[in-house]
This record gives sequence, structure tokens and C-alpha cells, in this order.
Amino acid sequence: MPVHAITPDYRGEVRDAQANFGGNILVYIGWDEHLLFCSAHAFPLSPDMSFADLQAGVMPQGFAQHPDFEHIDWNTVQWQLNGAPFTPQPDKTLAEQGFDHKSLLRFKTPGLNGWRGTGV
Repeated sequence: MPVHAITPDYRGEVRDAQANFGGNILVYIGWDEHLLFCSAHAFPLSPDMSFADLQAGVMPQGFAQHPDFEHIDWNTVQWQLNGAPFTPQPDKTLAEQGFDHKSLLRFKTPGLNGWRGTGV
């Protein structure tokens, strides 16, 4: 949702512009039905990172504290990238798969519906 200034001559500096991330892109990752995490986590990532590295190295940093994480069957995960169904290719880079600055990656884990099935 765009933000509109109260005054028509307002000029503000965009602090989360891609130019401020040293060549990285900001990627948001959210785990559906796991509201222990109130919102998607934000990670500054190299667009040259492979999806396999994202899954094995980055995602545990953000989500491993949830008791469901160790039980994820990665072969059944349902993915969305920027609101569209997505099938990751582990050896391809994020850029090659359509990730850009401020992309939202969501994942759903069938059979794992939060702590004791509560969505938390």
C-alpha cells in the first residue's frame, strides 16, 4: 500500500532502497500457519545465492527455533514467490528464479500447522 504525504511538497529519503544494501537484495520470508513469527523475516541476500544455500543456511537462522522446523519434509513444501506459485530450483541463483529487491517468499508445510496444530 503506498503512503501519501500530508503535504504535496514532502520529500523523503528512501532508506530501504536497493542501493543501500551493498549489492544485496532484501528478501522477506514468511512461514504460513506459524504465527509464532508475527510477520515475514527480512534478510539482505546476495542475488547470486543459490536457493539451496538459502534453504540450508538462511532459513534455519530465522525459523529453526520453532519445534515444527525439524520436521519439515522439504519435498512437500508449497512455495509462493511474490504472490504466485513457485517451484524452487536448488542450484539456480535467486536472481535467476525471479527474486528481486523486497521479494516475498512464503512457504506452507502440509501436515505441520503450528504448535500442536494451533497455527502458532
